[in-house]
Amino acid sequence: MLKKHLSFLILMAVLFLIGCSAKQGLPVISINENSDYEKTFADLSLGVLFDFEFHLPHADDRWVTLWVEEYRNGAKETEPLTQLSYGNSPEQVEKGNLGFGIINPNSEDPQVFLYGPGVKSMPEQVKTIFKQDMMTSGEYALGEDEVELNLGETKILAVYRGTSGNSMRTIDFQDEETIDYVIEHEDTVLLLKIKVEEKKAEQ
Repeated sequence: MLKKHLSFLILMAVLFLIGCSAKQGLPVISINENSDYEKTFADLSLGVLFDFEFHLPHADDRWVTLWVEEYRNGAKETEPLTQLSYGNSPEQVEKGNLGFGIINPNSEDPQVFLYGPGVKSMPEQVKTIFKQDMMTSGEYALGEDEVELNLGETKILAVYRGTSGNSMRTIDFQDEETIDYVIEHEDTVLLLKIKVEEKKAEQ
């Protein structure tokens, strides 16, 4: 009898924890490699695009900030290369594409843009990021599995880098120490980052 009672209490505790987790409803993001967005960019030779699937529960009470940090010769630029901030959706749940694109990354007049489910920034021209003779490489900083985003925590989604040298190391960008190494040793590094915060809509 005691064992049955104990089993029942354990079951109730597990269900309670599952319920709490579901109620918290953490945002989830995953790589959307080879998506239609990416294929269009590649087919038209527009530049580089990082595309993700993004699921945001409790979207009406949350705020999303997506931005790109720029590092040149190991030093961080004062302002983000580009930034997109949105939230307090009229919908309780939002799901769709989220990402970052660079049009003509090795030109003298590159353009950058960010987008999320139902929102986007217009392509904006920025100063030269990568010289024409630079070797460049773009990599996702997430694994193959979807990732939960803890509220208030910053997550690196992708890295785009350029060097004046003639070779680049293969890097595991899920390890932040290796990202620090790249920042120190490459000429230019762009980090795509995201942060989701709790923010009640003003009445």
